[in-house]
Amino acid sequence: MASSPSFFITLIILSFLSFCSVHNALVSSFDDDGFSGHQSSGCSSSSSSVVPSSTEFLTSVRSSIEQIRDVTSLVSKYLNGFDDFRLTNAINDCVDLLDFSADELSWTASATENLNGKDNSTGNRKSDLKAWLSAALGNQETCIDGFEGTDSFIKDIIGTSLQQVTSLVKNVLGMVCDQVPSPSSSPAKPSPGHPSRKLMRADVTNFPSWMKAADRRLLQASASGVSANAVVAADGSGTHTSVMDAVLASPDHGTSRYVIYVKRGVYKENVEIKKKKWNLMMIGDGMGATVISGNRNFVDGWTTFRSATFAVAGRGFIARDITFENTAGPEKHQAVALRSDSDLSAFFRCGIHGYQDTLYAHSLRQFYRECQITGTVDFIFGNGAVILQNCQILAKKGLPNQKNTITAQGRKDPNQNTGFSIQFSNISADSDLLALGNSTQTYLGRPWKQYSRTVFMKSYMSSMIRPEGWLEWQGDFALDTLYYGEYMNYGPGAGLDSRVKWPGYHPIYNSTQANYFSVAQFLDGNLWLPSTGVKYTAGLEI
Repeated sequence: MASSPSFFITLIILSFLSFCSVHNALVSSFDDDGFSGHQSSGCSSSSSSVVPSSTEFLTSVRSSIEQIRDVTSLVSKYLNGFDDFRLTNAINDCVDLLDFSADELSWTASATENLNGKDNSTGNRKSDLKAWLSAALGNQETCIDGFEGTDSFIKDIIGTSLQQVTSLVKNVLGMVCDQVPSPSSSPAKPSPGHPSRKLMRADVTNFPSWMKAADRRLLQASASGVSANAVVAADGSGTHTSVMDAVLASPDHGTSRYVIYVKRGVYKENVEIKKKKWNLMMIGDGMGATVISGNRNFVDGWTTFRSATFAVAGRGFIARDITFENTAGPEKHQAVALRSDSDLSAFFRCGIHGYQDTLYAHSLRQFYRECQITGTVDFIFGNGAVILQNCQILAKKGLPNQKNTITAQGRKDPNQNTGFSIQFSNISADSDLLALGNSTQTYLGRPWKQYSRTVFMKSYMSSMIRPEGWLEWQGDFALDTLYYGEYMNYGPGAGLDSRVKWPGYHPIYNSTQANYFSVAQFLDGNLWLPSTGVKYTAGLEI
């Protein structure tokens, strides 16, 4: 660490001044707006308005943006002060994540001021606000998480300011009333004759309605039938030889779909699609044929957030027929293959392969269909509002005596719209784990944060799933505040008789309750529309 004592003294003074500024803004915001007693435990379901007052709401949003900008300036002063690779990565993460939060709050302010605006919106204003504010609330937590294994002195200084930002954003999110029914209670268990019906997968072939008709056609067309704006080919036969070069050449803030066709081959590179790259679509020659491969990992000094082989933040991203992989291996611990912070993003027929922390569904609304996802520990994790449908989810062989956990969902506040809903999927062992029999303990998930929320519905579960189904994170942490549910799953690992008895675990026997987690309701209203000429089943009922 190449830093002088005077450098640290300067940082401490700046941190103290920033803390005072944020604290004063907090007090002013709470007292002036009359929300000092507001709690974010959920809004009244009888309220007919989305926010208590546009003026009060906008004042709080703008105050939050100002404080985020101030804290960003503080954090940025640390960027060049250290030789520690991991610490530098963590600080860079914080700068990017605070920038995400500022954007998400700016979208919130814009949508509140312009009720008829359609930019970056699904048309459901309340759902949009909840999605953006939920993401803005979670970013600071990711920033702090990145300091694992670094100098605690720096973490503590930055953390003090970040906690104040979190409090501001939490207050704003709490103002947005949640009018959807809460799935907090389970109805009476049905008779033993309750059927466990097998999904007819061929009947479920539609996409979310926020995906435009032209985009749905692109998802279904053959690669040769798509008119690409850029072509990536390692042999020089395209417009670019690397995926990242094609991304950099794409327009900023594009309002129309920009298609990048990546020809078959293995592209060993780390790709980052920044937040200003809107509406990109990446098409490959097939899962396993077009592969983007990297090996960044925690052991080698990368933060989990920065370890992603492929990371996307630009809104409206779509990928099709591509594999994203992280080849670091189980001994390197956290090593992300794909990270998404792209709102209203979709991944269709994609391979997502790794070991620990394979798929980082970090924030905002995401849809995965017919993907294959492999890993060991927490290999589907994050705090997005995410639906995985018709996917193959395969647990792999990890380190000796290591337990596999499929999900680790990171919802930290009961007002966040986030959670994982896994539907019509195949939950099984990959070939390397299958060869070991059931010697590796594999669980559906464990609670990463206080209000972790995950449901499995109408999915096949092989015998590799432990009878208790779910695993504690540490002691009794979050066991009474999480929401874990299972609905009409089938297969040798789907039995409910020996499942955990936690207060937050809920077998779901009622279709109305289950439909809360369907695409139509969980991802912003009426999200099921038919693809042209294709038979489909819109809800969870067969």
